[in-house]
Amino acid sequence: MTFLNPPEITTEVEKLYADDIAEDGYVMNVSLIWGYRPSLQEGLFGLLRDITKEYELTMRQRGILVAACASAFGDSYCALKWGTRLAAESDTRTASEVLRGEDIGLSDAERAMAAWARKVARDPNAVVEADVQRMRDCGWEDAEIFAITVFVALRIAFSTVNDALGARPDAGLRQTTPPDILEAVTFGRPIADG
Repeated sequence: MTFLNPPEITTEVEKLYADDIAEDGYVMNVSLIWGYRPSLQEGLFGLLRDITKEYELTMRQRGILVAACASAFGDSYCALKWGTRLAAESDTRTASEVLRGEDIGLSDAERAMAAWARKVARDPNAVVEADVQRMRDCGWEDAEIFAITVFVALRIAFSTVNDALGARPDAGLRQTTPPDILEAVTFGRPIADG
């Protein structure tokens, strides 16, 4: 379910697909794209893991960042996948609110982080020094603001490749995504058939 034909099966592609099957029970549509260069996906995810580890970004924080970024960017695939992950770390109401840009169930620091992710995703040139100060006022240090920004930018890069090449959210997400999350994701490509 992408605009590209499936890549030639190599050892690296087999591993990519096997990892998907082990985690999700099926080969993800994004893997049909990244199968052209699995090492690039691994490099990108390696950078994300490095940032996550060094700055101790929790799964909840990553869920907030990706859900806020994906919804602002219009990426239904990551919004569904990470909205579900955020729901597991909080609850479906909080996750669906983040996807809608409401952020009611978040702390002040988390609300600032979600707003920052949306601003970076929508128009990074519109960011002004006062936006950085709002992050500081909510307890974020400059190094953490840098890390959050890089994390969001790398997620945007991943989503850009997937969206531009037509990756539709996996059909399996219909069964694994909570109804509130499905209702909140009214943007991007529709879930694949089948």
